[in-house]
Amino acid sequence: MSEIPRSMEATTPYVAAAVDRSRRDMPNGWWGALIFICSEATLFGLLIASYFYLRFYNAHWPPVGIDKPKVALPLVLTAILVSTVVPLFLAVRAGRRGQVRAAWLLVLLALAVQGSYLGVQIHEFASDLDKMSPKGSSYASIYFTLLGAHHLHVAVGILLELWLVARLLFGMTNYRMVALRAIALYWYFVATLGVAVVFTQIYPSL
Repeated sequence: MSEIPRSMEATTPYVAAAVDRSRRDMPNGWWGALIFICSEATLFGLLIASYFYLRFYNAHWPPVGIDKPKVALPLVLTAILVSTVVPLFLAVRAGRRGQVRAAWLLVLLALAVQGSYLGVQIHEFASDLDKMSPKGSSYASIYFTLLGAHHLHVAVGILLELWLVARLLFGMTNYRMVALRAIALYWYFVATLGVAVVFTQIYPSL
């Protein structure tokens, strides 16, 4: 059996795939993404805890004069966001087989759906801003902070995918394979986070 090249020498799709399959542990880039995810999970844990802390110290949640949040649309949008982990999971598998074109198309598909999701969410966010001010109540403050932070994370993920799509046009290397793994891991986190955020968001209407 031929010797597997070192990772720095993996500059073609099939060599990069062979290097990835031969790993005994996850690459450093994946671990770096995991550490970042852990820190962000702590941030959102605190935001969600703050939401419920404020809720239990307010008799009316949301305050009188503010409509309860929608239920159907946020749930549908979150389901759409969660569904995008499927093409990313398949993109990683395609990359590990050296199928760079398939990986590129799958990432592009996820990117298109996620971009549409973010567009609708920004429209809804702006619509909510017309109905209440973040300065008007503790409910509005934590509501916009929580949703805004989540939308920001979606936007960051989209920017990472745009970079990856551009790089994969020039083929797969070990560096890009690691980036694909790390970005997919990030989106698994964002999708999971989306579920936690949406149920916090619609809590008053349940």
